[in-house]
Amino acid sequence: MSNHPVVKPYSIIYQTQVVDLILHIQQQEYNIPITKKDQPDLFNIEDVYQMGKGNFWVAVYNDHIVGTISLLDIGNNQVALRKMFVHKEFRGKQYKTASLLLNNAINWAKEHSIKAVYLGTTPQFLAAHRFYEKNGFTSIAIEELPENFPVLEVDKKFYYYSV
Repeated sequence: MSNHPVVKPYSIIYQTQVVDLILHIQQQEYNIPITKKDQPDLFNIEDVYQMGKGNFWVAVYNDHIVGTISLLDIGNNQVALRKMFVHKEFRGKQYKTASLLLNNAINWAKEHSIKAVYLGTTPQFLAAHRFYEKNGFTSIAIEELPENFPVLEVDKKFYYYSV
């Protein structure tokens, strides 16, 4: 039994837990009116995220998914950081789950010759904004996103990271 979560590549065996974790955070914690139907990518992670220079990881603690992160290949050696969620009890300094997930994704990007990571987030994820900025992401305007970046309706704040 580990005292810290372990980051692993996504496998279909984690699908139910991944969907449950993400929906709980979106709907219960942040009152975002989003459903399973609004996120078909969650039911096709292998074909959406684990393609090209993209991937999807989970943070596992005692056989439970406590965090997720993905990089979506958007071409031109660029990726979109997506689906970064951490269970409330595993946020912060004790477990460092968000840092484990982000460092894993950034290392993957370096190993796969990615030049830039972009992300969009919602205005109410203030702790996430601080986290990204603390980890070297720069806030950018929507006009600065690459044209192939898939902007989600809920995303109003955008970031860039040079790998």
